[in-house]
Amino acid sequence: MRVLGIDLGSKRIGIATSDRSGTIATPYTVLKRCGSMGGDHRNIAKMVVEEEAEAVIVGLPLNMDGSEGKAAQAARVEAARMATVVGVPVHVHDERLTTVEADRVLMEQKMNAQARRRVVDKVAAAVMLQSWLDTQAHLADS
Repeated sequence: MRVLGIDLGSKRIGIATSDRSGTIATPYTVLKRCGSMGGDHRNIAKMVVEEEAEAVIVGLPLNMDGSEGKAAQAARVEAARMATVVGVPVHVHDERLTTVEADRVLMEQKMNAQARRRVVDKVAAAVMLQSWLDTQAHLADS
């Protein structure tokens, strides 16, 4: 099953895709927010069609203790609105520390700060999506 991973940000949205087998997540693109949540969601809906995705996974920015703060609540609201536009199921998944992990990986590749800023959102989306894919595989094995 092919899915899109979404890392919501206030200025940018990181997008990742899985392979058709639903095993490996790959950074895809970064969308600049267009100023309209509906416009952003329509752009994501186009990617769902282009990539033949069967689901969308939105990162849920939980607090370190696992509780939901304002950012997580806002992500849930946006995911629910997105679900009315994209035409496939939309799920949320814990994204704690994904940006930290993405930045660490990019620093290991010796990318400078400016280059990292251009791609960190899609890499964070891939880290989050890979976590979701791994969880699904583990559930299937149980």
